[in-house]
Amino acid sequence: MTRTVLALLATLLGLAWGWDVLQAAASPAHPLWLARQEALYLSGLLSIGLMSLAMYLATRPLWLETPLGGMDRVYRTHKWAGILGGSFAILHWLVEMSDDLLKSTIGRAGRVPKDSATGLLDSLQDLAEDFGEWGFYILLALLALTLWKRFPYRPWRFLHRAMPVIYLGLAFHSALLAPRDYWTQPVGCLLAGLLAAGIYGALRSLLGNIGKARRVRGEILAVTRPASDVVSVSCRLPASWPGHHAGQFALVTFSAAEGAHPFTIASANRDDRSIEFRIKALGDHTRKLPTLLSPGQSVDIEGPYGRFDLRRINRQAQQLWVAGGIGVTPFLAWLNALHSKADDAPSADLHYCTRNCVNDPFVPELTSLCASLPTIRLHIHGAQQGDTLDASTLLRNVAPENASEIWFCGPSGLAEVLRQGIKTLGQTRLRFHQEAFEMR
Repeated sequence: MTRTVLALLATLLGLAWGWDVLQAAASPAHPLWLARQEALYLSGLLSIGLMSLAMYLATRPLWLETPLGGMDRVYRTHKWAGILGGSFAILHWLVEMSDDLLKSTIGRAGRVPKDSATGLLDSLQDLAEDFGEWGFYILLALLALTLWKRFPYRPWRFLHRAMPVIYLGLAFHSALLAPRDYWTQPVGCLLAGLLAAGIYGALRSLLGNIGKARRVRGEILAVTRPASDVVSVSCRLPASWPGHHAGQFALVTFSAAEGAHPFTIASANRDDRSIEFRIKALGDHTRKLPTLLSPGQSVDIEGPYGRFDLRRINRQAQQLWVAGGIGVTPFLAWLNALHSKADDAPSADLHYCTRNCVNDPFVPELTSLCASLPTIRLHIHGAQQGDTLDASTLLRNVAPENASEIWFCGPSGLAEVLRQGIKTLGQTRLRFHQEAFEMR
């Protein structure tokens, strides 16, 4: 869906730009100068258009959860819209720099005449050019840090907070330097709409009210360590908490300096405003949680979000549930939710993949939960025991002609191995649902 959204926006911008190109086809300018000018416009449109989408998606619009398949997909689209927008900004800059190359090869004759401006407008356009130049350099640095996965998350997050300011400067640059005839054509309407959405997102970010309506302050009830690298945090939330569906996640802020992190809610909705998180030590912040947290501390929780929802399974399709490591948390919530209504539990095969099934703390818990749910068949795969899950094993009892669906939560590497294996086996009547947690 992310690719579809980005491709659709790029297509709309390309078509709107093409309409203007048709109007400029009779220009007396030299073809190379004309090509440079239109490449400058197109790259600029694609850059600011995609960055506007990224800025709007940063507001976590709930109405897009259903069409995009969950807030995790919204964030993935936000991420790639920003990366692609920055990439087109680089192209825009390179096209701008080609000016000297054309002067030295074909001369100044046949250049596309610039829109004339006087007085205040001329001064504003000069300022917009400066904003665009400096905004590009800062954007380029932030793009490089985003793609450099080894750069620590905390300083990246701090630097990323400058994006709304950078975007506003680039929006000013785009609005002032876009050709005047754009504003009487479809391209102008599209550009104006995108700029309005992007400015809305940037201002909300600067004001700090993104997600405020869905944020509550709760209290930590208990902190335990079911394993050396896993911490369990139980919280009590106020009456304003709307409740959650099994499999959803929340953005949790244990420390204002660290900011919010997405964690799947591992418990079912008990109607007592209590929720539980199981958090694996995957970075500096999560490794320190057992020593930083204690009962009685306050915690900010925003949500719930996500479409990895037990209610969305297709009961007419064969159910294959795959959990890898800490990716077991949504399935713990599913099993707990089904525990109170075992007669309504679907028929499903739950595959849990772990390094060592002998000392894994989730194995006895899963075994106990599934023992009271006879329609849920539990399969444990321990890598150190020589039992790794592949597509052939997963689909062993799946008839190719039958509809089936996989619900997957775990390492992206395992997901890719299963997807490739399924493709090799030629299984076509199968849907693959996967959470996509990546904050950068």
